[in-house]
Amino acid sequence: MHWGPNTEPDTQAFVRRAIADQSSKPRTRYEFAITVKASGELIGGCGIEATRPERKEGVIFYSLNKAHWGKGYGTESARALVDFGFARLALHRIFALCDPSNIGSNHVLNKAGMTLEGRQREDFLMRGKWRDTMVYAILEREWSSTGQLLGGLSPSN
Repeated sequence: MHWGPNTEPDTQAFVRRAIADQSSKPRTRYEFAITVKASGELIGGCGIEATRPERKEGVIFYSLNKAHWGKGYGTESARALVDFGFARLALHRIFALCDPSNIGSNHVLNKAGMTLEGRQREDFLMRGKWRDTMVYAILEREWSSTGQLLGGLSPSN
C-alpha cells in the first residue's frame, strides 16, 4: 500500500498490481477495501503480505481517511488482518510497522494484540525525511490463546 497522496499514474499502477496479485501462484499479497458497513462508503484500504513465506511470516498494513480516525475502523481492520493471516494463510508470525509519532496507529496495533518489539532508527525515507519505525508483532500461539475468530475478510480469489 502506498501512503498518499498519490498521483493518478501511481494509483493506476497500484490498482494494476493489486489485480495482478490475485492471480499470483502462490498468492502472497492480499489487498482489501475498508468500507462503512451501513453505507458502503469507501474509507480506506488494508492488506497483508507473506513477506517471507519460508518462515511463515507476514506483514499487515492499513490506511484510513482521516475523517474516520478514532472510530474503531483501524482496530477492526488490523484484527481482521491478523485473523486472516493466521486462520487462512497459516502464518506463524505477523508484524506491522508504524511511525512513532502516529499515536493512533500505535494504539491500534496494541489493541489488535500485537506486542511492541522495538524501534528501528531512521530506516524509512518519506517525503525527503528519514523517519524511525516502530515494529509490532504477534505470534500464532498468542493469537490462538485470545480466542480470535476469522471475520470480515474474503478475497475474491
